[in-house]
Amino acid sequence: MKSPLKKLLFVYGTLKRGCSNHHFLEDQEFIGEARTVPGFRLYELGGHPGMVATAADRDGVTGEIWAVDAEALVRLDGLEGLAAGMYRRDPIPLLAPYADQAIEGYVYNRTVKNRRDIGGTWSE
Repeated sequence: MKSPLKKLLFVYGTLKRGCSNHHFLEDQEFIGEARTVPGFRLYELGGHPGMVATAADRDGVTGEIWAVDAEALVRLDGLEGLAAGMYRRDPIPLLAPYADQAIEGYVYNRTVKNRRDIGGTWSE
């Protein structure tokens, strides 16, 4: 599975295989497909999605788990705008078989008011 020096990361949008920003993960280790527990939704942010916690959700968000090294994590944090407060990297609860693992993902950190709810799956 993953090296002990790598962090498990859940991605759900443009970083997924076949999507526009996947090149940021090309040299990292794909672990598998996954789904969050219910309580998360995706919103259209203009060419990319933002995942937010939403108590009313019953389905969760689909995505992929990647084992990423520290260098890749720095690049990804920059892409996701952590320093500007656009996203934050939080622990993400996932369904089995990943339910007991420490996995983080990028959660949109701004309002989704007037943004289109696109459900639980992003495709480009």
